[in-house]
Amino acid sequence: MRLKFLFFYIFIGFFVSGQELRTNPIDSISILMGKYSINQLLPEVTQAFLEMQSAAKKEGIALHIVSGYRSYEAQRGIWNRKYKRFISEGLSPQESIQKIIEYSTLPGTSRHHWGTDIDLIDTIKNVKGDVLLASHFHGGAFEELRFWLMSNAKKYGFELVYTNEPNRSGFNYEPWHYSYAPISIPLLKAYKSMDVIHKIKNDSMLLGNTFLDKVFLDAYYKTHILGVSPVLNRD
Repeated sequence: MRLKFLFFYIFIGFFVSGQELRTNPIDSISILMGKYSINQLLPEVTQAFLEMQSAAKKEGIALHIVSGYRSYEAQRGIWNRKYKRFISEGLSPQESIQKIIEYSTLPGTSRHHWGTDIDLIDTIKNVKGDVLLASHFHGGAFEELRFWLMSNAKKYGFELVYTNEPNRSGFNYEPWHYSYAPISIPLLKAYKSMDVIHKIKNDSMLLGNTFLDKVFLDAYYKTHILGVSPVLNRD
């Protein structure tokens, strides 16, 4: 595990320092796609979250991570379950894919693969069922949490990823999803510098993969992968 973290930080260092990408693009792509498993948040991200959690606790908010690091295989499982469900409900393959990408990413494109992104709730509030609904954060149990994060998250390096700005494209608004910007910004730059997106359709275990043609993937890349807060997509 220590070797994996060491490799990851060497990789990140090349982007932070403005130098060229490592000469082994296979390993680099594996990191970006969640196939070089680190199994948990990066240490720097964990430390920043714990500091933020401690600050929130003093104000009566119990910050809890619902989802942190997620591997390629885990994301594929989410994708395949949703694909089967939508197909069973009578949607066409294309309609099912469009329905999935309202909130869920194609495996290999999730920011959760990087160990930098977290989905947050307040465990003091007793919310049943699906806790990650925008209605909980607007007039619901997590509204206080939303206001607190808006005012304080960036002090600890975290930025809201999928904002409710009307001109933002891609995934629907997610008031719970925050990213550790000091590391995720260079990682998105890395993603943009390499042809990662077109490798996804080669996964024979990914349901609906035959419908992931170049036109779809190119559009998905522009609208969904790059459709984040401008703060996180800086050149």
